[in-house]
Amino acid sequence: MQRRKPLRRGFTLIELLVVIAIIAILIALLL
Repeated sequence: MQRRKPLRRGFTLIELLVVIAIIAILIALLL
């Protein structure tokens, strides 16, 4: 879990959107 930039607020907005998108795809595949 090494990243070039230090985490300031935990997750950035872009990372949050990516995570939500991945979760949405996984849910769609499971349903």
